Amino acid sequence: MGKDKLEKMELRRGYRNVWHSDLLSTVAADAPYCCFATWCAPCASFMLRKRALYDDMSRYTCCGGFMPCSGKCGEQKCPFFCLCTEVTLCFPNSVASTRFMLQDEFNIQTTKCDNCIIGFMICVDQLACIFSLLACILGSDELTEAAHILNCLAEFVYCTVCACMQTQHKIEMDKRDGHFGPAPVMAVPPVQQMSRMDQPIPPAVGYYPQPPLQQTPHQPPPTAYGHPPPAYGYPAPPPPYANAYPPAGYPPLPPAYPQVPPPPRPPPKGQ
Repeated sequence: MGKDKLEKMELRRGYRNVWHSDLLSTVAADAPYCCFATWCAPCASFMLRKRALYDDMSRYTCCGGFMPCSGKCGEQKCPFFCLCTEVTLCFPNSVASTRFMLQDEFNIQTTKCDNCIIGFMICVDQLACIFSLLACILGSDELTEAAHILNCLAEFVYCTVCACMQTQHKIEMDKRDGHFGPAPVMAVPPVQQMSRMDQPIPPAVGYYPQPPLQQTPHQPPPTAYGHPPPAYGYPAPPPPYANAYPPAGYPPLPPAYPQVPPPPRPPPKGQ
């Protein structure tokens, strides 16, 4: 197995989406198509592959590009004939290729229950093959009869599981194509107003706009250490020289002019 295929398998383990319907629920989800996939399995595989390619057969590659012969069978010249040959002669690979294509497109992981069902199908098929080889080598009638029973059981399990898998693929593409109704569209969030320095600040609702803080002439500016000016509403502190003049110990200075009382006003005439 190539390095790119190993990397692809590792990526599939990290998928987080799940199938719209698991293998156990496909019969109840779409019983008519499950019956169709059981009795006309190659036809169902053909239509599902074509639908998985969005009906664009120019994108078709044999076995979805997962096999060594992919891209070397003349798919570009006659894609429909190549797809018919694939679903007829390589039916298990055709179903698996469509499944891998859907998983890679929608990031779908296979649940543990689906893995158990697929693993049980493979184990029964391998056990039937082993019993058939032992019956051919040993020539025992009992082993031959047991090999026939196991082969029938393996075919029954495979046809059942494969029909459920193809129904699972069909339901997933129905979901993709909007047959279950439109998918919920996430609303676009409103444009957020970013805070900028050049935007005006609206007044508080229900309050009158406050007057701006005015600095009095005697209010000292902030110092170099970042101390803020006094809070708004408090009087400004006195200037630094108000308490230092006149010097202590000297008598108070006389006034510049003597205080002379004004002369009395004469009485008015006629009195």
